[in-house]
Amino acid sequence: MPPPSPYRAASLHLASLRTPRAPRPAFYAIQARRHASTKHPKNFRPPAQDELDELRERTIDFTRREITHDVAQATDHSNEFPHSMWKKLGEAGLLGVTADEEYGGLSMGYQAHCVILEELSRASGSIGLSYAAHSQLCVNQIMLNGNDEQKAKYLPDLVSGDKIGALAMSEHTAGSDVVGGMRMTAKEASDGSGYVLNGTKMWITNGPDAHLVVVYAKTDPDAGTKGMTAFLVDTTTAGFNVARKLDKLGMRGSNTGELLFDNVHVPHSHILGSVNKGVKVLMEGLDLERLVLSAGPLGLMKAALDVTLPYVHERKQFGTPLATNQFMQGKLADMYTKYKASSAFTYSIARHIDESYENPDIRTQDCAGAILYAAERATECGMDAIQCLGGMGYMNEMAAGRIMRDAKLYEIGAGTSEVRRMVIGRAFNKEFGVR
Repeated sequence: MPPPSPYRAASLHLASLRTPRAPRPAFYAIQARRHASTKHPKNFRPPAQDELDELRERTIDFTRREITHDVAQATDHSNEFPHSMWKKLGEAGLLGVTADEEYGGLSMGYQAHCVILEELSRASGSIGLSYAAHSQLCVNQIMLNGNDEQKAKYLPDLVSGDKIGALAMSEHTAGSDVVGGMRMTAKEASDGSGYVLNGTKMWITNGPDAHLVVVYAKTDPDAGTKGMTAFLVDTTTAGFNVARKLDKLGMRGSNTGELLFDNVHVPHSHILGSVNKGVKVLMEGLDLERLVLSAGPLGLMKAALDVTLPYVHERKQFGTPLATNQFMQGKLADMYTKYKASSAFTYSIARHIDESYENPDIRTQDCAGAILYAAERATECGMDAIQCLGGMGYMNEMAAGRIMRDAKLYEIGAGTSEVRRMVIGRAFNKEFGVR
């Protein structure tokens, strides 16, 4: 086995040699107990801020080397993901941040996951999105719901970057109404050897490239929310096909596709969770998905500032830098404030979930609120970056347009802004016993 890269070695060193901290009073009675959280990896302990700062610096070092401006622009313009990036991400230790160390992961939590996604998205929104679909939607779902055999079989290759993961939930008829509108079926095989999947999945991030897909299908179509099951589908299985790669407005290069399932046989050993309990798998992962994905817009807001601040201080009109204009100062102030407020929201929720790891306190309204707020602010910052750059902001050679197009996706994917507002409202209704 080749030696680990300097970054991966440093990351593993960081994860394994953290200095002990005094426990919080609420944890005294359970400090000697084995970690029992179902939302965090084995041996997890909330990271100190200096550990997260170190992780951020190392991720920035990675992006400066591997995801340069030219790489990000080429990924966008060609609408092609740089496939060598997967192995580089794996060697850097970034693909398994919430996976157990025995599978090659870092055994860290959701603050760390947000840090990495933020900095990857700062360099390239599309590479960040593909990373999140792999690391959060696939790897973390297997960590949360897979059995020991499934984890041992799939996680090492996913964490190393040798295999690419995806999650297939949406369909042509199942967007916001993902459960009610789902038409994909999974019927028991006549010989009792497993299930046979038939149907299509739409808008699947990493779908054209994935080796393993977490797929949701109706095992009992008449049972509504109690008739859906999650499966692990190997894309080399007969009957699986990529119908087409989609041509998107933004997040170009984060390869997205329509997937076809024509009598795809899945053995019982590939059921993720329990039969007809797919909604539980889906919903338990959805809150954490929204939280982690909210870090993508944070990175795009930082990218907008990275593009805008140097330009307005160097570009002169009427004999003075643009940044001396009060209208321009107002835009810069708004962009910066939106980023800082969004960052505080996301990381406060991630910190709370990490620090309550013995009995994770995950509130739907918090996770939905984090991505709702960050996504809308990121689109606004992207538009302001274009305006601040003026004519050059409208040119594709500059990153401002790409940032804005990438940001808009986060108001649509993983639940639209409208649905997120409904989810928050319904969460309050549930607390007050109102249907």
